[in-house]
Amino acid sequence: MVLNDTVSTNLRKGVLEYCVLALIGRGEMYGLDIANGLQRRGLLTSEGTLYPLLARLRRNGLVETSWRESAQGAPRRYYTLTATGQESLTAFASVWETFSTAVSDTLDSSTGGTP
Repeated sequence: MVLNDTVSTNLRKGVLEYCVLALIGRGEMYGLDIANGLQRRGLLTSEGTLYPLLARLRRNGLVETSWRESAQGAPRRYYTLTATGQESLTAFASVWETFSTAVSDTLDSSTGGTP
């Protein structure tokens, strides 16, 4: 079980940034909505990893932010995808399709599927 956790953690680290971009690409979101969306999909185990990632995406020009008042309390920071963020997400999606197919094909061949 520990090995499975390690593999899962490493895979999440590699794709989390792009999953965040994909969620934000669906429309403006604030941090807690992003965290909930990732947690529902099993992609985020701790909000502590999300906010530094969001800050890095902002610094790198992949997302923009704006503050909005909230009826539930303090103002919220909303995230939107920039053109550069969309380009990065599109590039990832293209590479991911080829990469995931190659990995699946390799795993299939090692477990008795096609070579």
